[in-house]
Amino acid sequence: MVALAMLAVIVVTGALVRLTGSGLGCVDWPSCNQERFIDVSSTHGAIEQVNRLFTGVVAASVIVAVLGSLVRAPRRRDLTWLSLGLVVGVLAQVVIGGIVVLTGLHPLWNMAHFLVSMVLVSVAAVLVRRSGEPDGAGRTRPCDLVTERLTWGTAVLGCAAIVTGTVVTATGPHAGDENAERLGFALGSVARVHGITVVLTLAGAALLAVRLWRRGNGAWAALRTPLETFIALGAIQGTIGYVQWFAGVPVGLVAVHIALATAIMVALVSLVAGLRPVVPADQGAATRAASDAMTERASATVR
Repeated sequence: MVALAMLAVIVVTGALVRLTGSGLGCVDWPSCNQERFIDVSSTHGAIEQVNRLFTGVVAASVIVAVLGSLVRAPRRRDLTWLSLGLVVGVLAQVVIGGIVVLTGLHPLWNMAHFLVSMVLVSVAAVLVRRSGEPDGAGRTRPCDLVTERLTWGTAVLGCAAIVTGTVVTATGPHAGDENAERLGFALGSVARVHGITVVLTLAGAALLAVRLWRRGNGAWAALRTPLETFIALGAIQGTIGYVQWFAGVPVGLVAVHIALATAIMVALVSLVAGLRPVVPADQGAATRAASDAMTERASATVR
């Protein structure tokens, strides 16, 4: 949980580097500049340097998560691989961060930096969920095929909204430095595309909610909380997006928008994970037997 929190926090601190125009506060990597490895003599340099140093806190929390997965008894392969995935992701972010600086904050590398952060947050969210599950637990499948497809479709649209949001950011005014390159799109056009993906995502979530409410049963119980959380966060995020656009993209609202995007990514992971809830090991056999019996009765009816 600490690793997940730190990975979420560094997304926001990294955004603040860009939003304060401090992206090139340190013009070199891994040292801040040619004279000093650490340089906080200027405001921009201090902001960029603090964000770099915070990466050490993130790395430490991830290392502890890995050690936890290795020393727990019994050791579980899924927890080990997920925690090791965090290590790989953090190392990749260090390299990408260096490339961002050495390319003068190129927008495509900035986009990659944020999107890899979303992948890391997602992996950490899965790790937190799995680590709270009992050892030897089985998994159920309470949702029908249509509900599963609606859930995955909503998740894919949500990811598309996040990707199009990075395009808006790479086109917009907050580049991290006044001389940084921008994507050559019309800002209004990419913002409109982003808005459409957000509306489609919320529409997919609404359709899923209606289907679950009508059908009830175990699917509603499994998906209700993550779906309600996702819809609430999505509605707030969409509102802030429109407000910040008409307010001239103020720095404070952009920072909140980025923090909410991170929370939405975690909510999406929880929503998809709800498709395969776990049952204790002693209940798994009974659950599978009941499921097999239902399948057999359905087949007999068809015959």
